[in-house]
Amino acid sequence: MRQRGFTLIEMVVTLAIFGLILMMAMPSVASWVDNTRIRNAAQSIQIGIETARNEAVRRNQNVSFHLVSLSDPGVLDNTCALAPNSPSWIVSVDDPTGKCSAAPSPTTAPRIVTGYAAGSATSRLLVNASNGPHMSLVSSAPPTSITFNGFGRPASGTSAITRIDVTGVSGATNYVALRLEISNVGRVRLCDPRVTNANDPRICG
Repeated sequence: MRQRGFTLIEMVVTLAIFGLILMMAMPSVASWVDNTRIRNAAQSIQIGIETARNEAVRRNQNVSFHLVSLSDPGVLDNTCALAPNSPSWIVSVDDPTGKCSAAPSPTTAPRIVTGYAAGSATSRLLVNASNGPHMSLVSSAPPTSITFNGFGRPASGTSAITRIDVTGVSGATNYVALRLEISNVGRVRLCDPRVTNANDPRICG
């Protein structure tokens, strides 16, 4: 019995069909990857804020969460500066500007607790920290930090972050949009600003 393999024409047709399917799937795959980055970044920021709050209570002293920009987004080094639009962050007692590579320490400035470098995901994310709807009443500049006191509440007298929005960089893509809201008692909540149904637990506000 003769065994028959693929002819050249059959292989070309098969590869053409496979290529067409791959091209159709690529936008969906790229969008899925970006949406995963968005969710990971939002959850990481939430962890950072909650860490600052928990440390403030544990130490019974003010501890701050800072959003920081980095020259190399994958490395917490001393190029860091406070920035309202970066997914990288530092939890510390003092301002970490220019000192993000310092080892965690309860005594040596900036008394870092922990930090996170967002890496290559930074270029694919749009981060926006604000004081929420009352930002103009607090400060003309976007906030970069929030400080918690020993009771786990936002410290008074500071222009603090109350909201952080995280989404993708392209307005032409239907990205996931996530928002972190910090209440006046220090509770951190992750929600979806696109949800309008009051009975949906994902609703913001």
